Amino acid sequence: MVGEVMAELAELEDPKTREVNEKHGDDHGVNLSKLRALAKRLKTQHELACQLWEADDTAARLLAILISRPKVFERDELDVMLREARTPKVHDWLVSYVVKKNPHCEALRLAWSADPDPVVASAGWALTTDRVTKKPGGLDLAGLLDVIEAEMKDAPDRLQWAMNHCLAQIGIEHAEYRARAIDIGERLEVLKGYPTSPGCTSPFAPIWITEMVRRQVPADTRRGHRVSTAL
Repeated sequence: MVGEVMAELAELEDPKTREVNEKHGDDHGVNLSKLRALAKRLKTQHELACQLWEADDTAARLLAILISRPKVFERDELDVMLREARTPKVHDWLVSYVVKKNPHCEALRLAWSADPDPVVASAGWALTTDRVTKKPGGLDLAGLLDVIEAEMKDAPDRLQWAMNHCLAQIGIEHAEYRARAIDIGERLEVLKGYPTSPGCTSPFAPIWITEMVRRQVPADTRRGHRVSTAL
């Protein structure tokens, strides 16, 4: 079965898709929509997923993530898998689609956040950002801002991006910390000049926070505000 799946992935390989992916650090040429269609056809097959992961191929590992059973992985298994995840897409999908659904998620969040490997630490920050948004109870948000303020400016790229995302979500979701989050972003200027496509929001935290908060205001209220300002 593994051989058949690997052969099918090879057939889906497209040089142009690989060229685009490699610009983002991902060494595979399979269109993700086609990969998801294959996963949908295979359905959940955890044993096959584990075998595909061991193939040490990016497309195979992405497929493995989609057909696995997130809740059955042991904590040590996920720790090893994260450290084996060589490319950004595998790393991000593993955290988003597997670790967040696993009962060991919180323990891994705490362990990874303190890991000396910045890529591993970025996974811890990604999980922290998820908690900031969905389950902030028990989090020391002021303490997180202290760490971000002290360390984000000089953090390696992947870790810096994850910390910046956390900074933005604190500002977006928690009004009492919004002014401080914006101030930190303005002073550190992380991702201030990041190229942003038309119609997309800049990842520069002050702009990101302001825009997302604006979208939370009901449309009729926003219209009233514009009119009163114009007058």
